[in-house]
Amino acid sequence: MTPFNVTAINIVWLPILPMIVIAIAAMVVLLAGVRINEEDSEGLGWLTLAALFVAFILTLGIVGQSGVAFAGAISIDSFAAYFELAILIAAMFTVLMSLDYAGEHHIPGAEYYSLLLFSVLGMMLMATAGDLIIIFLGLETMSLSVYVLAGIARRDPKSNEAAIKYFLLGAFSTGFLLYGIALVYGATGTIKLGPIHTVLASGAMGSNRMLLLGIGMLLIGFAFKVAAVPFHMWTPDVYEGAPTPITAFMAVGVKLAAFAGFLRVFLVDLTPMTGEWSSVLWVVAALTMTGGNLMAIAQTNIKRMLAYSSIAHAGYLLVGMTAGAGAGGAILYYLVAYAFTNLGAFAVVIALERLGVPSNKISDYRGLGTRHPLLAGAMAVFLLSLTGVPPMAGFVGKFYLFYAALHQGYVGLVIIAVLNSVISTYYYFSVLVAMYMQEGGVEVSRLSARPALVAAIGLAAIATVVIGAYPQPYIGIASNAFHSASGAEGIHAASLEP
Repeated sequence: MTPFNVTAINIVWLPILPMIVIAIAAMVVLLAGVRINEEDSEGLGWLTLAALFVAFILTLGIVGQSGVAFAGAISIDSFAAYFELAILIAAMFTVLMSLDYAGEHHIPGAEYYSLLLFSVLGMMLMATAGDLIIIFLGLETMSLSVYVLAGIARRDPKSNEAAIKYFLLGAFSTGFLLYGIALVYGATGTIKLGPIHTVLASGAMGSNRMLLLGIGMLLIGFAFKVAAVPFHMWTPDVYEGAPTPITAFMAVGVKLAAFAGFLRVFLVDLTPMTGEWSSVLWVVAALTMTGGNLMAIAQTNIKRMLAYSSIAHAGYLLVGMTAGAGAGGAILYYLVAYAFTNLGAFAVVIALERLGVPSNKISDYRGLGTRHPLLAGAMAVFLLSLTGVPPMAGFVGKFYLFYAALHQGYVGLVIIAVLNSVISTYYYFSVLVAMYMQEGGVEVSRLSARPALVAAIGLAAIATVVIGAYPQPYIGIASNAFHSASGAEGIHAASLEP
């Protein structure tokens, strides 16, 4: 019998080093926080921020590399690095918004920050996944953590309700995703994304019913995570009930991770089957844009309005996915522009919460331009970007995305998208009107005691303007990142293992 040769197993740790840092930091924060009171949890926040920054630096070392690791389970490319960096930035902004938040709201800081790190770990796994099982593991690691974070304000009934609704509907959607993975495996004989692409490209599958059903199940699972209509029902209630920093994290981080998996599976490895799923995605994109915008018009609660806005923006991104791989760079650029804009908008909501003034309703923003001009100015930047007003990042993102879809011949879908952008002007501008054209509201004190929160708002506002005013470098980075994944055959065949 041939002896088992341990030296034949080569493992490259570099691709997962940032994830190892995040995992260790999550356990350290949890253990370190055992004897720390809720009121003294700010130090845990700084420890979390330091771990995220170290992971960010390590991820930069992966940029430009290509290959696979762990027998193809992990993809190493600029696509993965792009999403990992974006997710880490979103998490760092969330921590900046959260410092002192746990203590003030009687939330256990150790659990709060460790769960935040574990959810980031799941998101990074989804971004780097090289097979369907890793996508599933990443999705579950992220989802279980976010379910708890949504309900971590245990004394708040709305937070409890948000967690229960998110958990029940999330578990249901996960069943669809897992069943879809099983059917795709049954049809193709593999869970590896590269070999799946190879099998489909060969034309050997034809119109295999098991494969088509599996793709449909995968589509439902991803549609739930990106809050696409008709799988959006959880979004407004969860966004309203969760602690506001977690709402911001869900609106950005969860969406980044979900689209990372969605894009890698559908726009890279299932491209030979585009004809089978693109028409379905066309309908979902149109319904998501229209439904999100129309429902947002009726909202008086700003978190629910931003929740429906998030649904509408998912619809715009699905327009790009419907257009296919040609819109890949546009989708990646739009996701980053959306991330900074939404993080900034929720940071302003948090700022008002922490100043002790009402901030749940749009009417609470009346006179903010007079009471706190800098805070109102930052909010105006974010709302104008969400609307798509130049030179903000949101305008460039929509222009780039719609142009890519138009170039692929989806004229009708682009017309629907443009009309929806016009509709969105109504509810975004209702906040601007309240801030600058109406009187009232409670006097706001200075934010000088919240330097981390001020930094989050300022950096988000600067990024929203700079990425929009000078978009070319960021468009180039986004395009190169997507193309690094779209060369799927070469990348999946390569390996960094010695």
